[in-house]
Amino acid sequence: MKNKILVLGSLTLLSASLLVMNSCNSLPKGLKTIQDFDKNKYLGSWYEIARLDFVFEKNLNNTTAEYSLNEDGSIKVVNRGYNFIKNKYVASTGKVKFAGDSNEGKLKVSFFGPFYSGYNIIALDSDYKYALVAGESLKYLWLLSREKTMPNNIKETYLKTAKDLGYNTSELIWVKHN
Repeated sequence: MKNKILVLGSLTLLSASLLVMNSCNSLPKGLKTIQDFDKNKYLGSWYEIARLDFVFEKNLNNTTAEYSLNEDGSIKVVNRGYNFIKNKYVASTGKVKFAGDSNEGKLKVSFFGPFYSGYNIIALDSDYKYALVAGESLKYLWLLSREKTMPNNIKETYLKTAKDLGYNTSELIWVKHN
C-alpha cells in the first residue's frame, strides 16, 4: 500500500511538472510581443550580443542561432557556441513553433522533445537586423543582431526596454565574437 501511494504521488508530481514545463503561454508581467511578425524575414543567422546567463549557455562565447524552415512549417533552430572552458564548439538543434497567432512574435522553442519554453520577441527593427527576445520569466533575455555587433543607440533602447520590464540588465553577459 505504501508503495502504491508513493507511485501515485510521484506520478501526480511528474504530471504537474510536465504541465508547468510544457506551458509556455505566460509572459513576464507587462511584456508584449511584437505584432506583424514575418517568420520568413526572421530566418537566417543571428549573433548573440548579450544574454542573461543560464546553464545551457554557461561559458559560451561566439554564440549564434541559425533559423530555417522545417517541412511542416515549424522553424528549425541550431544554436552554436564556443565553450572557452572545455575549448570546443557545442551545438544544439531545436524546434520553434508559434505559441499564439502566426503574425505575433510569441513563440515557443524545444530542445528536449515535447518540452517547450517561451521565446518572445519583444523588440525588432523593421529590417529584422536587431532583436530583443525574452523567455517566459525575467531569468531569460537575449539581445540579437545579424552582425557581430549592435549599434549603441539600438543597444541602449533595448536595455531601457528590458530594464523597464523588470530585467536586471546589470547581470547581462556580453558575448565575445572572435
